[in-house]
Amino acid sequence: MTKLKTRKALLKRIKITKRKKIIHRPVHQGHFNAKESGSKTRAKRKGSQLASVNRKRIKKILPHL
Repeated sequence: MTKLKTRKALLKRIKITKRKKIIHRPVHQGHFNAKESGSKTRAKRKGSQLASVNRKRIKKILPHL
């Protein structure tokens, strides 16, 4: 049987907490933020928890977690 490989590209984009929650960076955060309100910009600084629907998919891609 072959080795299971971790997808490093995905691992760089998420953070896994001690209790196995998956935190990711909010979308639309990269650039063009000058025209947005300050409250929206501040809200984007925090990471958000991944939806439970996608958690199953992520665990299949990252087998050693």
